[in-house]
Amino acid sequence: MNIGVIGTGVMGQNHARNYADMKGIDEIYLFDVFTETAQKTAERLNAKTVPSVDKLLDKVDAVSICVPTQFHKDTAFQVLNTGVAALIEKPICSTVSDAEYLIENIPKGIITGVGHIERFNPIINEISRIAEKPHYVAIHRHNPVSARITGTPVVEDLMIHDIDIVLNKFIKGDYSLSACGTDDVMGVLINNNNTPIYLSASRKASKKIRSISVETENFTIEGDFMTQEVYIYRKAGVYHAENMRYVQENVVEKVMVTKVEPLKLELQTFLDCVKNKIQFPITLEQATENLKLCEKIHKAAGA
Repeated sequence: MNIGVIGTGVMGQNHARNYADMKGIDEIYLFDVFTETAQKTAERLNAKTVPSVDKLLDKVDAVSICVPTQFHKDTAFQVLNTGVAALIEKPICSTVSDAEYLIENIPKGIITGVGHIERFNPIINEISRIAEKPHYVAIHRHNPVSARITGTPVVEDLMIHDIDIVLNKFIKGDYSLSACGTDDVMGVLINNNNTPIYLSASRKASKKIRSISVETENFTIEGDFMTQEVYIYRKAGVYHAENMRYVQENVVEKVMVTKVEPLKLELQTFLDCVKNKIQFPITLEQATENLKLCEKIHKAAGA
């Protein structure tokens, strides 16, 4: 199987690096409008460069689309209309209308998917399995200031990871929301059948944070997306005052999680889907629903 990567920025390089470590791949072909960047990546990974997307599509069985978001629609349309399977980096497109156009106008039956990487983080399946009836969910995704992102609001840049998680793992039925923030900092409170779900994202933090907390009737679960560690705090029923402070003792359990690199698992899943001709677990339709929630958040925040 030959694999292509279109776009060799930070994410494109990560895709190419992981493909280079996988078995069953014959050749990796790279294209970027910045030819020097593609060439340097190719030299480092023993891959090959091509002068155009058309030339790349002549050589590959599947591609990762890692171009800037504003080019997702046109690039995906070009790829999929040649019959080549494609994994599109998140978000699916710049707007819901672009995403819907893509869904309506590409040939049917081609293996496609969108790279919402945190769906492949092992802590998510563990937490959603254990916390079947949450009373409260909170996810925080904060970054220090970086020059990496230009022109993309923090909702589509960072929060969309957690939007994908809550839409597919926690929200059941109708919901309403309120939001406030800016292009760099956003807080969202979702009311889902009187269960509050709180999301926060920031590109102004002094500390990188990737955390999730879920409260249920009998315990609280805390997870860290980066360390892939999960802890359960159970009520032990022991209460007392100590130095005029109220103290509750808890039983703390560490959940055994098999740690993986989510991107590597995502890409391996994509290749398995291509080989076996089965649909990728994160569909274009699901990714469009994620983008619809992004737009609702901007509207609620008055952005």
